[in-house]
Amino acid sequence: MGRTTEPDFDFVLSQRQAFDETKTGVKGLIDAGVKSVPTLFRHQPEKYEKASNLGDTRHVIPVIDLADIGKDPSKRQGLVGIVKEASQTWGFFQVVNHQIPLSVLEEMKNGVKRFHELDTQVKKEFYSRDRSKCFLYNSNFDLYGSQPALNWRDSFRCRLYPDIKPEEIPLVCRDILLDYKEHMMKLGSLLLELFSEALDLNPNYLKDMGCSEGLFCHCHYYPACPEPNLTMGITNHSDNDFFTLLLQDHIGGLQVRYQDNWIDIIPVPGAFVVNIGDFLQFISNDIFKSAEHRVVANNVGPRISVACFFYPSEEASLQIRGPIKELLSEDNPPKYREITFADYEAYHLVKGLDGTSTLAHYRI
Repeated sequence: MGRTTEPDFDFVLSQRQAFDETKTGVKGLIDAGVKSVPTLFRHQPEKYEKASNLGDTRHVIPVIDLADIGKDPSKRQGLVGIVKEASQTWGFFQVVNHQIPLSVLEEMKNGVKRFHELDTQVKKEFYSRDRSKCFLYNSNFDLYGSQPALNWRDSFRCRLYPDIKPEEIPLVCRDILLDYKEHMMKLGSLLLELFSEALDLNPNYLKDMGCSEGLFCHCHYYPACPEPNLTMGITNHSDNDFFTLLLQDHIGGLQVRYQDNWIDIIPVPGAFVVNIGDFLQFISNDIFKSAEHRVVANNVGPRISVACFFYPSEEASLQIRGPIKELLSEDNPPKYREITFADYEAYHLVKGLDGTSTLAHYRI
C-alpha cells in the first residue's frame, strides 16, 4: 500500500478497518447487493495482462498419472523424470489416479461451500486474524499489508497436522477435514519421495528433513464478481511452503507465469494441482522453481478451491537451513544465505502479496 500522503494513507486504512470489522468478507458485499467493485478492491487493469494460451495445447502444464506407481519400477522412474522436468520448468503439474475417491474431493468442496454460506452471525464467531488458532476465517490475510488493492475472496485456514484440534473446527466441515487430512498426508509423502528422487537424493531425504511435518489447509471462496476485469481473485505470488496440493473446482481462473506469459491451468476433473513452494526452491538451490501464479476474478461462482500447504514443524522451523549440501559444488555454489523457516515466513507475512518475490530478499 503505497504511502503517498498521510490523509490518503489514513483514509485507505480506515476503509480497510471498516471492511474488516464487518466480519462478513467479500460474500457480505455480495449479500448486501453491491453492483460494482468497491474502490478497495480495484486493481490497475493494465498491470494484469490476459492469459496467452487460449486454445494453445503446447502450453498446458504436465498431467502425471500415478496409477500403479507402486507396482511398476520402470513407470516410477519415468514419472520421476516428468516430475523433475515439470519442477524445473513450470514449477507446476497436475496428478491424476492418486487413489483419493472422487466422493472425498466433492465432499471437501461442499464442506468449504457450506462453511462460507453459513448464517452470518454463526460464521462471525470464527472470524479472526490470530494465526495461532487451529481454525480461523477472514478475508485477505494481508489486509493491512502492502498490496495496493484487496483480493476478491474469503478464506478459512485450518491446521491439520500436527496438533489438530477437532473441537475448534466448525461442524459443517469438521468430518471431511479430518478425513481429508489422512489423504493429504499420504499423497504428500509420495510426492516428497518423487521430489527427492528427482533431485537424485534418497527417496526419504526430504521426508527425513521434515518437509511434511506441518500441514495447513486454506479453503477459498471466490464470490461471483460484478466487474471481474477490475479486480483479482488473488494477485500474482509464489507460495512460501515446501509444496502445495490444490483441489480446484470446474470454474477455473488459476494461472501460472511461464516464459513471461500467463498460462491458464485448465481444471482436470479429479486432479490435484501440485506446485513447488519457495522453500523447496530455496533448499534445492534453484533446481526446482517456485512459479508465480494468480487467480483472476470471474462473473460466475462461487469458485471453490482447497490448498494444502506442506511446512516444517514448529520445532523444525527454528532450525538454520541453507541449500542442500549434496546438491552443491564448485559449479553450483549456494545461491541463498542460511535462514530459519520461521524468519522467512515472518518476512513473507509482513511483505504480503505485493507481487514481489520473498526469496529475492535472501539471495546471495
